[in-house]
Amino acid sequence: MMEPVSIRGYRPVENGTEIKVFIPKDVSYMFKKKSANKGEIRIDDGRTISAEQRRKAYATIGDIAEWNGDVPENVKLDMKWQHMTRSGCGKFSLSDCSMDTAREFINTLIEFCLEYGVPLTEQALNRTDDIGRYLYFCLKHRKCAVCGRDGEIHHWDAIGMGNDRRKTVDSEYRKICLCRTHHALAHQKGNAAFEQTYKVYGIKYKETE
Repeated sequence: MMEPVSIRGYRPVENGTEIKVFIPKDVSYMFKKKSANKGEIRIDDGRTISAEQRRKAYATIGDIAEWNGDVPENVKLDMKWQHMTRSGCGKFSLSDCSMDTAREFINTLIEFCLEYGVPLTEQALNRTDDIGRYLYFCLKHRKCAVCGRDGEIHHWDAIGMGNDRRKTVDSEYRKICLCRTHHALAHQKGNAAFEQTYKVYGIKYKETE
């Protein structure tokens, strides 16, 4: 079992260091039923992949494996190869790669899921490690930035009165892809309230990209 934790305290002792950690889910069964008394801890140093990044990557790999019927290890190898081919980066490991490499790999995983309609066990918005790129992918593949359903363009920056939307070049206007339900909510609530509620916003995007 691998879970992200937050460190709540520590103190030096004679033969090492005692650490108090918090796990944001109930894992008491590991101690009650399995009598677990040993484990492994990896401390994020701000340079290598974080526990949360690793969780996002493996959770998304697991969802892709469930979708295509393959085993997660094969999916991981295939997606790493796709990422290296696309990005030009060298070989990397999810155990000790840099945070930047992890972020870019998660971007590759998220775009794959949006492009091919891979169902995720949680919203892609919660899986992304780069909100700007996620919003870009949603526009590119016409998926709602909130729920992941098929979407349509919502102009975050309103095109001025009297301008023909069919003729106006909107590449300098911020926009976001939303499904019809969330598109209607954006108009009802207004952009500021919508952003505060859903943590998404409009970005500039050229249709030719």
